[in-house]
Amino acid sequence: MDGARPMSAEGRAVRSTVPLDTPVGSDAKLQAPGQHLDQVSVVMKFGGSSVANAGRLREVAQIVCSFPDQLPCVVLSAMGKTTNLLLQAGEEALHARPAAVSGLAPLRAIRDLHLATAAELEVGPETTAEVQQLLHQLEQLLVGISIMQDLTHRARDSLVSFGERLSTRLFAAYLRAQGVPAAQHDAFDIGVITSDTFTNADVSYELSLPALREALTLPDGEAGPKPLPIVTGFLGRGQHTGAITTLGRGGSDLTCTLLGAALGLPEVQVWKDVDGVLTTDPRVVPAARPVAELTFEEATELAFFGATVLHPQAMQPAQEVGGQLGVRVKNSYNRGAPGTLITADRDMSAALVTAMVLKSNVTMYGFLARVFDVFARQKLSVDVRDLIEDELEHLMSAFQGIAKASYRRGMSIICLICNVQRTSHVLERVFNVLGRENVNVQMMSQGASKTNISLIVRDGEAKKTLTALHAEFFEQQQ
Repeated sequence: MDGARPMSAEGRAVRSTVPLDTPVGSDAKLQAPGQHLDQVSVVMKFGGSSVANAGRLREVAQIVCSFPDQLPCVVLSAMGKTTNLLLQAGEEALHARPAAVSGLAPLRAIRDLHLATAAELEVGPETTAEVQQLLHQLEQLLVGISIMQDLTHRARDSLVSFGERLSTRLFAAYLRAQGVPAAQHDAFDIGVITSDTFTNADVSYELSLPALREALTLPDGEAGPKPLPIVTGFLGRGQHTGAITTLGRGGSDLTCTLLGAALGLPEVQVWKDVDGVLTTDPRVVPAARPVAELTFEEATELAFFGATVLHPQAMQPAQEVGGQLGVRVKNSYNRGAPGTLITADRDMSAALVTAMVLKSNVTMYGFLARVFDVFARQKLSVDVRDLIEDELEHLMSAFQGIAKASYRRGMSIICLICNVQRTSHVLERVFNVLGRENVNVQMMSQGASKTNISLIVRDGEAKKTLTALHAEFFEQQQ
Protein backbone atom coordinates (compact mmCIF):
# COMPACT_ATOMS: atom_id res chain seq x y z
CA MET A 1 0.00 0.00 0.00
CA ASP A 2 1.26 3.47 -0.88
CA GLY A 3 1.92 5.26 2.43
CA ALA A 4 2.77 8.63 0.89
CA ARG A 5 -0.56 10.31 1.57
CA PRO A 6 -3.86 9.69 3.35
CA MET A 7 -6.42 7.98 1.15
CA SER A 8 -9.98 8.96 0.35
CA ALA A 9 -12.85 6.53 0.83
CA GLU A 10 -12.59 5.74 -2.87
CA GLY A 11 -8.88 4.99 -2.56
CA ARG A 12 -7.63 8.23 -4.13
CA ALA A 13 -4.58 9.98 -2.71
CA VAL A 14 -5.62 13.06 -0.76
CA ARG A 15 -3.62 16.28 -0.75
CA SER A 16 -3.73 19.02 1.83
CA THR A 17 -4.94 22.39 0.50
CA VAL A 18 -2.80 24.21 3.03
CA PRO A 19 0.81 24.39 1.78
CA LEU A 20 2.99 22.10 3.85
CA ASP A 21 5.30 24.97 4.72
CA THR A 22 2.43 27.07 6.10
CA PRO A 23 3.29 27.81 9.74
CA VAL A 24 1.03 25.83 12.04
CA GLY A 25 -1.22 28.26 13.85
CA SER A 26 -1.20 30.89 11.09
CA ASP A 27 -4.42 32.67 10.13
CA ALA A 28 -5.05 30.63 6.99
CA LYS A 29 -8.70 30.83 5.93
CA LEU A 30 -10.65 27.72 6.92
CA GLN A 31 -12.73 25.99 4.28
CA ALA A 32 -15.28 23.33 5.16
CA PRO A 33 -13.81 20.01 3.98
CA GLY A 34 -15.56 17.15 2.24
CA GLN A 35 -18.83 18.91 1.51
CA HIS A 36 -19.12 17.05 -1.81
CA LEU A 37 -19.04 13.66 -0.06
CA ASP A 38 -22.11 11.72 1.02
CA GLN A 39 -20.66 10.28 4.23
CA VAL A 40 -17.84 10.64 6.75
CA SER A 41 -14.66 9.37 5.09
CA VAL A 42 -12.10 9.40 7.92
CA VAL A 43 -11.88 9.66 11.72
CA MET A 44 -9.16 11.94 13.12
CA LYS A 45 -8.18 11.75 16.79
CA PHE A 46 -6.21 14.44 18.65
CA GLY A 47 -4.88 13.94 22.18
CA GLY A 48 -4.64 16.29 25.13
CA SER A 49 -1.36 17.96 24.16
CA SER A 50 -2.79 18.71 20.70
CA VAL A 51 -5.73 20.60 22.22
CA ALA A 52 -3.97 22.06 25.27
CA ASN A 53 -5.00 25.68 24.68
CA ALA A 54 -6.72 28.01 22.22
CA GLY A 55 -3.69 28.17 19.95
CA ARG A 56 -3.46 24.40 19.70
CA LEU A 57 -7.19 24.12 18.99
CA ARG A 58 -6.73 26.53 16.09
CA GLU A 59 -3.91 24.35 14.76
CA VAL A 60 -6.11 21.26 14.94
CA ALA A 61 -8.84 23.12 13.06
CA GLN A 62 -6.34 23.93 10.29
CA ILE A 63 -5.31 20.29 10.04
CA VAL A 64 -8.90 19.06 9.96
CA CYS A 65 -9.85 21.54 7.23
CA SER A 66 -6.72 21.12 5.11
CA PHE A 67 -7.89 17.96 3.32
CA PRO A 68 -10.77 19.01 1.02
CA ASP A 69 -11.42 15.48 -0.23
CA GLN A 70 -12.13 14.16 3.27
CA LEU A 71 -15.25 14.58 5.39
CA PRO A 72 -13.76 13.97 8.84
CA CYS A 73 -15.22 12.92 12.14
CA VAL A 74 -13.00 14.36 14.89
CA VAL A 75 -12.35 12.71 18.27
CA LEU A 76 -10.82 14.87 21.00
CA SER A 77 -9.31 14.25 24.42
CA ALA A 78 -9.57 16.73 27.28
CA MET A 79 -7.48 19.89 27.04
CA GLY A 80 -3.90 19.50 28.27
CA LYS A 81 -3.74 18.33 31.88
CA THR A 82 -7.47 18.74 32.52
CA THR A 83 -8.07 15.06 33.34
CA ASN A 84 -5.36 15.13 36.01
CA LEU A 85 -6.77 18.38 37.40
CA LEU A 86 -10.25 16.85 37.59
CA LEU A 87 -8.96 13.86 39.52
CA GLN A 88 -6.97 16.15 41.79
CA ALA A 89 -10.08 18.26 42.39
CA GLY A 90 -12.00 15.13 43.37
CA GLU A 91 -9.35 14.09 45.88
CA GLU A 92 -9.20 17.58 47.39
CA ALA A 93 -13.00 17.78 47.60
CA LEU A 94 -12.95 14.71 49.86
CA HIS A 95 -11.09 16.74 52.47
CA ALA A 96 -12.71 20.14 51.90
CA ARG A 97 -15.79 21.77 53.40
CA PRO A 98 -18.64 22.09 50.85
CA ALA A 99 -18.43 25.88 51.05
CA ALA A 100 -14.73 25.76 50.16
CA VAL A 101 -15.08 23.64 47.02
CA SER A 102 -15.44 26.57 44.62
CA GLY A 103 -12.02 27.82 45.71
CA LEU A 104 -10.12 24.57 45.16
CA ALA A 105 -7.02 25.29 43.08
CA PRO A 106 -7.60 22.51 40.50
CA LEU A 107 -11.18 23.66 39.92
CA ARG A 108 -10.04 27.27 39.51
CA ALA A 109 -7.41 26.15 36.98
CA ILE A 110 -10.01 24.21 34.98
CA ARG A 111 -12.45 27.11 35.07
CA ASP A 112 -9.82 29.66 34.05
CA LEU A 113 -8.50 27.53 31.16
CA HIS A 114 -11.86 26.85 29.55
CA LEU A 115 -13.36 30.31 29.99
CA ALA A 116 -10.16 31.92 28.68
CA THR A 117 -10.20 29.54 25.71
CA ALA A 118 -13.84 30.38 24.98
CA ALA A 119 -13.00 34.08 25.02
CA GLU A 120 -9.86 33.73 22.89
CA LEU A 121 -11.60 31.58 20.29
CA GLU A 122 -14.58 33.97 20.24
CA VAL A 123 -17.07 31.11 20.33
CA GLY A 124 -19.99 33.38 21.17
CA PRO A 125 -22.37 33.79 24.11
CA GLU A 126 -24.34 30.57 23.55
CA THR A 127 -21.31 28.27 23.79
CA THR A 128 -19.81 30.35 26.60
CA ALA A 129 -23.04 29.88 28.56
CA GLU A 130 -22.93 26.14 27.85
CA VAL A 131 -19.34 25.97 29.12
CA GLN A 132 -20.32 27.90 32.24
CA GLN A 133 -23.22 25.51 32.83
CA LEU A 134 -20.91 22.49 32.58
CA LEU A 135 -18.46 24.13 34.98
CA HIS A 136 -21.34 24.72 37.40
CA GLN A 137 -22.36 21.05 37.14
CA LEU A 138 -18.75 20.09 37.80
CA GLU A 139 -18.66 22.23 40.93
CA GLN A 140 -21.93 20.72 42.15
CA LEU A 141 -20.53 17.21 41.70
CA LEU A 142 -17.48 18.19 43.74
CA VAL A 143 -19.73 19.63 46.45
CA GLY A 144 -21.57 16.30 46.54
CA ILE A 145 -18.26 14.46 46.93
CA SER A 146 -17.38 16.81 49.78
CA ILE A 147 -20.71 16.25 51.53
CA MET A 148 -20.67 12.47 51.14
CA GLN A 149 -16.95 12.22 51.87
CA ASP A 150 -16.81 9.54 49.21
CA LEU A 151 -15.38 9.39 45.68
CA THR A 152 -16.75 6.21 44.11
CA HIS A 153 -15.55 4.82 40.79
CA ARG A 154 -18.88 5.86 39.29
CA ALA A 155 -18.46 9.43 40.55
CA ARG A 156 -14.86 9.46 39.34
CA ASP A 157 -16.00 8.63 35.79
CA SER A 158 -18.62 11.38 35.87
CA LEU A 159 -15.95 13.73 37.16
CA VAL A 160 -13.35 13.12 34.46
CA SER A 161 -15.97 13.20 31.69
CA PHE A 162 -16.16 16.98 31.98
CA GLY A 163 -12.77 17.32 30.26
CA GLU A 164 -13.87 15.85 26.92
CA ARG A 165 -17.34 17.38 27.16
CA LEU A 166 -15.78 20.84 27.46
CA SER A 167 -13.04 20.48 24.82
CA THR A 168 -15.38 19.16 22.12
CA ARG A 169 -17.93 21.91 22.67
CA LEU A 170 -15.28 24.60 22.41
CA PHE A 171 -13.77 23.08 19.26
CA ALA A 172 -17.10 22.58 17.48
CA ALA A 173 -18.10 26.15 18.32
CA TYR A 174 -14.79 27.50 17.01
CA LEU A 175 -15.27 25.68 13.70
CA ARG A 176 -18.78 27.11 13.38
CA ALA A 177 -17.46 30.59 14.17
CA GLN A 178 -15.02 30.13 11.27
CA GLY A 179 -17.82 29.15 8.89
CA VAL A 180 -17.21 25.39 9.06
CA PRO A 181 -20.35 23.38 9.93
CA ALA A 182 -19.74 21.21 12.99
CA ALA A 183 -21.86 19.29 15.50
CA GLN A 184 -20.68 18.24 18.95
CA HIS A 185 -21.57 14.72 20.16
CA ASP A 186 -21.08 13.09 23.54
CA ALA A 187 -20.02 9.51 22.80
CA PHE A 188 -22.28 8.19 25.56
CA ASP A 189 -25.30 9.74 23.79
CA ILE A 190 -24.62 8.39 20.29
CA GLY A 191 -24.03 4.74 21.02
CA VAL A 192 -20.79 3.89 22.84
CA ILE A 193 -22.28 1.22 25.11
CA THR A 194 -20.04 -0.42 27.70
CA SER A 195 -19.96 -2.69 30.70
CA ASP A 196 -20.59 -1.05 34.05
CA THR A 197 -16.98 -1.51 35.15
CA PHE A 198 -16.36 2.10 36.07
CA THR A 199 -12.92 3.62 35.30
CA ASN A 200 -12.05 0.76 32.92
CA ALA A 201 -15.19 -0.25 31.04
CA ASP A 202 -15.28 -2.75 28.18
CA VAL A 203 -17.02 -1.77 24.96
CA SER A 204 -20.00 -3.86 23.89
CA TYR A 205 -19.26 -4.16 20.19
CA GLU A 206 -22.53 -5.96 19.54
CA LEU A 207 -24.49 -2.94 20.80
CA SER A 208 -22.12 -0.08 19.98
CA LEU A 209 -21.25 -0.72 16.33
CA PRO A 210 -24.83 -0.59 14.95
CA ALA A 211 -25.81 2.30 17.24
CA LEU A 212 -22.84 4.42 16.18
CA ARG A 213 -23.39 3.55 12.53
CA GLU A 214 -26.97 4.79 12.77
CA ALA A 215 -26.03 7.96 14.68
CA LEU A 216 -23.22 9.07 12.36
CA THR A 217 -24.51 7.96 8.95
CA LEU A 218 -25.78 10.97 7.01
CA PRO A 219 -29.24 10.75 5.39
CA ASP A 220 -29.11 9.91 1.68
CA GLY A 221 -29.52 12.82 -0.68
CA GLU A 222 -29.86 15.46 2.04
CA ALA A 223 -29.07 18.93 0.72
CA GLY A 224 -27.26 21.65 2.63
CA PRO A 225 -24.02 21.75 4.62
CA LYS A 226 -22.69 18.56 6.15
CA PRO A 227 -21.55 19.23 9.72
CA LEU A 228 -18.30 17.65 10.92
CA PRO A 229 -19.06 15.35 13.87
CA ILE A 230 -16.92 16.33 16.89
CA VAL A 231 -17.00 13.43 19.37
CA THR A 232 -15.78 13.02 22.94
CA GLY A 233 -13.06 10.42 23.28
CA PHE A 234 -12.65 8.09 26.27
CA LEU A 235 -16.33 8.06 27.32
CA GLY A 236 -19.21 5.60 27.14
CA ARG A 237 -22.47 4.69 28.85
CA GLY A 238 -22.96 1.66 31.09
CA GLN A 239 -25.30 -0.89 29.54
CA HIS A 240 -27.29 -1.53 32.73
CA THR A 241 -26.78 1.57 34.88
CA GLY A 242 -27.00 4.14 32.09
CA ALA A 243 -24.22 6.05 33.86
CA ILE A 244 -21.19 7.65 32.22
CA THR A 245 -18.23 5.28 32.03
CA THR A 246 -14.62 5.69 30.90
CA LEU A 247 -12.66 3.32 28.69
CA GLY A 248 -9.41 3.26 30.64
CA ARG A 249 -5.91 3.78 29.32
CA GLY A 250 -5.86 4.51 25.58
CA GLY A 251 -9.59 5.23 25.70
CA SER A 252 -9.62 8.08 23.18
CA ASP A 253 -7.68 5.99 20.65
CA LEU A 254 -10.24 3.24 21.21
CA THR A 255 -13.07 5.70 20.53
CA CYS A 256 -11.38 6.62 17.25
CA THR A 257 -11.01 3.06 16.02
CA LEU A 258 -14.49 2.15 17.27
CA LEU A 259 -16.04 4.92 15.17
CA GLY A 260 -13.98 3.89 12.15
CA ALA A 261 -15.14 0.29 12.51
CA ALA A 262 -18.77 1.34 12.91
CA LEU A 263 -18.64 3.46 9.74
CA GLY A 264 -16.83 0.80 7.72
CA LEU A 265 -13.87 3.07 6.96
CA PRO A 266 -10.58 1.77 5.52
CA GLU A 267 -8.48 4.00 7.79
CA VAL A 268 -8.54 6.21 10.87
CA GLN A 269 -5.87 8.69 11.91
CA VAL A 270 -4.32 9.25 15.33
CA TRP A 271 -2.44 12.56 15.35
CA LYS A 272 0.55 12.91 17.68
CA ASP A 273 3.68 15.08 17.90
CA VAL A 274 6.08 12.67 16.13
CA ASP A 275 6.32 11.37 12.56
CA GLY A 276 4.46 8.16 13.35
CA VAL A 277 6.11 5.22 15.09
CA LEU A 278 9.91 5.45 15.09
CA THR A 279 12.48 2.68 14.79
CA THR A 280 13.63 3.45 18.34
CA ASP A 281 13.70 6.24 20.93
CA PRO A 282 15.25 9.30 19.22
CA ARG A 283 16.42 10.60 22.60
CA VAL A 284 18.80 7.64 22.74
CA VAL A 285 19.49 7.19 19.03
CA PRO A 286 19.13 10.47 17.10
CA ALA A 287 19.21 8.51 13.82
CA ALA A 288 15.83 6.92 14.60
CA ARG A 289 13.49 7.07 11.62
CA PRO A 290 9.76 6.55 11.02
CA VAL A 291 8.41 3.06 10.43
CA ALA A 292 6.17 3.00 7.35
CA GLU A 293 4.03 0.00 8.34
CA LEU A 294 3.33 -2.20 11.35
CA THR A 295 0.98 -5.06 12.03
CA PHE A 296 -1.34 -4.91 15.03
CA GLU A 297 0.71 -7.74 16.55
CA GLU A 298 3.95 -5.77 16.17
CA ALA A 299 2.34 -2.65 17.62
CA THR A 300 1.05 -4.66 20.59
CA GLU A 301 4.56 -5.97 21.27
CA LEU A 302 5.99 -2.45 21.15
CA ALA A 303 3.33 -1.23 23.57
CA PHE A 304 4.02 -4.17 25.92
CA PHE A 305 7.66 -3.13 26.17
CA GLY A 306 6.78 0.50 26.81
CA ALA A 307 6.91 2.17 23.39
CA THR A 308 4.26 4.85 22.91
CA VAL A 309 2.29 3.56 19.93
CA LEU A 310 -1.34 2.63 20.50
CA HIS A 311 -2.76 0.89 23.52
CA PRO A 312 -3.56 -2.72 22.52
CA GLN A 313 -7.25 -2.25 23.32
CA ALA A 314 -7.43 0.49 20.69
CA MET A 315 -6.76 -2.15 18.03
CA GLN A 316 -9.65 -4.40 19.05
CA PRO A 317 -12.32 -2.72 16.87
CA ALA A 318 -10.28 -3.52 13.75
CA GLN A 319 -10.36 -7.19 14.72
CA GLU A 320 -14.13 -6.96 15.27
CA VAL A 321 -14.57 -6.01 11.60
CA GLY A 322 -12.24 -8.66 10.23
CA GLY A 323 -9.05 -6.62 10.20
CA GLN A 324 -10.24 -4.32 7.41
CA LEU A 325 -9.54 -1.11 9.37
CA GLY A 326 -6.11 0.51 9.37
CA VAL A 327 -4.78 3.02 11.92
CA ARG A 328 -2.41 5.71 10.66
CA VAL A 329 -0.28 7.55 13.24
CA LYS A 330 0.51 11.04 11.96
CA ASN A 331 2.39 14.14 13.11
CA SER A 332 0.37 17.30 13.73
CA TYR A 333 3.58 19.34 13.30
CA ASN A 334 4.44 17.73 9.96
CA ARG A 335 1.26 17.17 7.97
CA GLY A 336 3.18 16.09 4.88
CA ALA A 337 4.77 13.09 6.60
CA PRO A 338 2.99 9.83 5.72
CA GLY A 339 3.23 8.56 9.29
CA THR A 340 2.91 4.90 10.23
CA LEU A 341 0.09 2.68 8.99
CA ILE A 342 -0.89 -0.11 11.41
CA THR A 343 -2.89 -2.95 9.84
CA ALA A 344 -3.82 -6.57 10.47
CA ASP A 345 -1.35 -7.84 7.85
CA ARG A 346 1.46 -6.48 5.72
CA ASP A 347 4.03 -7.72 3.23
CA MET A 348 6.81 -9.21 5.38
CA SER A 349 8.98 -10.46 2.51
CA ALA A 350 11.50 -7.63 2.88
CA ALA A 351 11.09 -7.12 6.63
CA LEU A 352 13.91 -8.05 8.98
CA VAL A 353 13.78 -5.84 12.07
CA THR A 354 10.90 -3.37 12.35
CA ALA A 355 11.73 -1.46 15.54
CA MET A 356 13.66 -1.62 18.81
CA VAL A 357 12.71 -0.69 22.36
CA LEU A 358 15.00 -0.05 25.33
CA LYS A 359 13.74 -0.34 28.89
CA SER A 360 16.36 0.50 31.51
CA ASN A 361 16.77 -0.16 35.23
CA VAL A 362 14.94 -3.48 35.36
CA THR A 363 15.53 -6.57 37.49
CA MET A 364 16.59 -9.95 36.08
CA TYR A 365 15.54 -13.07 37.90
CA GLY A 366 16.89 -16.62 37.62
CA PHE A 367 15.20 -19.84 38.72
CA LEU A 368 15.03 -23.64 38.56
CA ALA A 369 12.34 -26.34 38.99
CA ARG A 370 8.52 -25.91 39.13
CA VAL A 371 8.44 -22.29 38.04
CA PHE A 372 5.70 -22.22 35.45
CA ASP A 373 3.07 -23.11 38.03
CA VAL A 374 4.35 -20.38 40.33
CA PHE A 375 4.19 -17.79 37.56
CA ALA A 376 0.64 -18.87 36.74
CA ARG A 377 -0.47 -18.51 40.37
CA GLN A 378 1.13 -15.06 40.56
CA LYS A 379 -0.58 -14.14 37.24
CA LEU A 380 2.72 -13.22 35.60
CA SER A 381 3.79 -13.80 32.01
CA VAL A 382 6.78 -16.14 31.60
CA ASP A 383 8.88 -13.92 29.37
CA VAL A 384 11.59 -11.33 29.63
CA ARG A 385 9.94 -8.45 31.45
CA ASP A 386 10.46 -6.02 34.30
CA LEU A 387 8.79 -6.40 37.68
CA ILE A 388 7.58 -3.76 40.07
CA GLU A 389 8.92 -4.15 43.62
CA ASP A 390 5.68 -5.67 44.92
CA GLU A 391 5.63 -8.34 42.21
CA LEU A 392 9.27 -9.19 42.86
CA GLU A 393 8.71 -9.74 46.59
CA HIS A 394 5.66 -11.96 45.98
CA LEU A 395 7.52 -13.95 43.33
CA MET A 396 10.60 -14.57 45.49
CA SER A 397 8.37 -15.62 48.38
CA ALA A 398 6.47 -18.07 46.16
CA PHE A 399 9.72 -19.69 45.00
CA GLN A 400 10.81 -20.58 48.55
CA GLY A 401 10.95 -24.35 48.98
CA ILE A 402 10.56 -24.98 45.26
CA ALA A 403 13.68 -23.61 43.65
CA LYS A 404 16.84 -21.69 44.12
CA ALA A 405 16.02 -18.18 42.96
CA SER A 406 18.14 -15.10 42.48
CA TYR A 407 17.76 -11.69 40.96
CA ARG A 408 20.05 -8.95 39.72
CA ARG A 409 19.25 -5.27 39.50
CA GLY A 410 20.62 -2.63 37.15
CA MET A 411 19.74 -4.38 33.92
CA SER A 412 18.18 -3.19 30.66
CA ILE A 413 15.92 -4.95 28.19
CA ILE A 414 16.47 -4.36 24.48
CA CYS A 415 13.54 -5.72 22.49
CA LEU A 416 13.79 -6.22 18.72
CA ILE A 417 10.47 -6.49 16.86
CA CYS A 418 11.40 -8.71 13.94
CA ASN A 419 10.27 -11.09 11.21
CA VAL A 420 9.91 -14.54 12.79
CA GLN A 421 10.63 -16.19 9.44
CA ARG A 422 14.12 -14.69 9.46
CA THR A 423 15.05 -15.12 13.14
CA SER A 424 18.31 -16.95 12.42
CA HIS A 425 19.49 -14.12 10.17
CA VAL A 426 18.54 -11.55 12.80
CA LEU A 427 20.38 -13.44 15.54
CA GLU A 428 23.49 -13.83 13.40
CA ARG A 429 23.75 -10.08 12.93
CA VAL A 430 22.86 -9.38 16.57
CA PHE A 431 25.71 -11.58 17.81
CA ASN A 432 28.11 -9.95 15.36
CA VAL A 433 27.22 -6.55 16.83
CA LEU A 434 27.53 -7.80 20.41
CA GLY A 435 30.95 -9.24 19.61
CA ARG A 436 32.19 -6.02 18.02
CA GLU A 437 30.93 -3.98 20.98
CA ASN A 438 32.28 -6.50 23.53
CA VAL A 439 28.86 -6.74 25.22
CA ASN A 440 27.88 -9.81 27.24
CA VAL A 441 24.18 -10.68 27.09
CA GLN A 442 22.90 -11.72 30.52
CA MET A 443 19.77 -13.38 29.16
CA MET A 444 17.91 -13.80 25.86
CA SER A 445 14.27 -14.60 25.18
CA GLN A 446 11.90 -14.97 22.26
CA GLY A 447 8.39 -13.96 23.29
CA ALA A 448 5.37 -16.21 23.00
CA SER A 449 4.11 -14.10 20.09
CA LYS A 450 7.31 -14.96 18.16
CA THR A 451 7.53 -11.38 16.91
CA ASN A 452 10.19 -10.20 19.34
CA ILE A 453 13.69 -11.11 20.48
CA SER A 454 14.66 -9.65 23.85
CA LEU A 455 18.17 -9.19 25.21
CA ILE A 456 19.12 -8.32 28.78
CA VAL A 457 22.33 -6.34 29.16
CA ARG A 458 23.83 -4.25 31.94
CA ASP A 459 22.45 -0.72 32.23
CA GLY A 460 25.87 0.77 31.54
CA GLU A 461 26.07 -1.01 28.18
CA ALA A 462 22.48 -0.54 27.06
CA LYS A 463 22.69 2.71 25.11
CA LYS A 464 25.81 1.79 23.15
CA THR A 465 24.29 -1.61 22.37
CA LEU A 466 21.03 -0.09 21.13
CA THR A 467 22.92 2.46 19.05
CA ALA A 468 25.07 -0.24 17.46
CA LEU A 469 22.09 -2.51 16.76
CA HIS A 470 20.17 0.36 15.21
CA ALA A 471 23.12 1.19 12.97
CA GLU A 472 23.36 -2.46 11.91
CA PHE A 473 19.72 -2.89 10.95
CA PHE A 474 18.60 0.59 9.90
CA GLU A 475 21.59 2.68 8.88
CA GLN A 476 23.16 0.48 6.24
CA GLN A 477 22.01 -1.63 3.32
CA GLN A 478 20.35 -4.82 4.50
